[in-house]
Amino acid sequence: MESSGSKHQSISHSSRTDESLMEMASGHYGCSHYKRRCKIRAPCCDEIFDCRHCHDELKNSIEVDPLRRHDIPRHEIKRVICSLCNTEQDVQQKCVKCGICMGEYFCSICNFFDDDVSKNQYHCDRCGICRTGGKENFFHCNGCGCCYSNLLKDSHTCIERAMHHNCPVCFEYLFDTTKDITVLFCGHTIHLDCVKEMERHFKYSCPVCSKSYCDMSRVWEKLDQEVASTAMPQIYRDKMVWILCNDCGETSEVNFHIVAHKCLKCSSYNTRQTRGGPASCSSRI
Repeated sequence: MESSGSKHQSISHSSRTDESLMEMASGHYGCSHYKRRCKIRAPCCDEIFDCRHCHDELKNSIEVDPLRRHDIPRHEIKRVICSLCNTEQDVQQKCVKCGICMGEYFCSICNFFDDDVSKNQYHCDRCGICRTGGKENFFHCNGCGCCYSNLLKDSHTCIERAMHHNCPVCFEYLFDTTKDITVLFCGHTIHLDCVKEMERHFKYSCPVCSKSYCDMSRVWEKLDQEVASTAMPQIYRDKMVWILCNDCGETSEVNFHIVAHKCLKCSSYNTRQTRGGPASCSSRI
């Protein structure tokens, strides 16, 4: 009975190996996040997943009890399972049993595997995680606490822990997101796709500080024309209000207008009214 059972197990294992080889040969292996030849055992819940993102998406889904939702502690991963021979082992780049490389890019600090080396992955010691894009193309800003493109080295506005927060639009944590991030003129960070979505809704100011994040001079010129061509009723023509400019931070006292209020210092229309208004106008004016 033992002999027969052992033979059946060997055939079953061989079949799984052949299927895994065919899958890898066709290029369909890993998960939607990474191409890799291993799975990970989550140290937090002792379950097996294709990658940390697969774990986090499942364990933080709306179906899970909020008290039981959690992210995987990536640096605490100790065990991986080879996708070819199904051997569970300590974290390492090559399988101890079949010798297959489980990921062309391998980081023993992050316990990270990825076969798609076209991403130019590199590990940043100061960030404490792996980044993409090539180490030679990025620098770590100690003030912001994250890696930025070399193009921003002498021009970006430093904000402490600039990426250690959620995207102000979609609320996904930015520091270790896999999506493209952009740094606005004000220094705040946001997903590039979220900025594009804002532009589709004609929103051109930072969701955090309200400063304009692009050149708005042509828009201000059109507003100049709109204000000039829109006559105010007699009751409001001498009405004055105080405004705060979101772009330069200056306060001004200006004529009330129904269209917009222009900053007297920087000529921006990205302003908000702070004092005065139509409701406070005397009916005898």
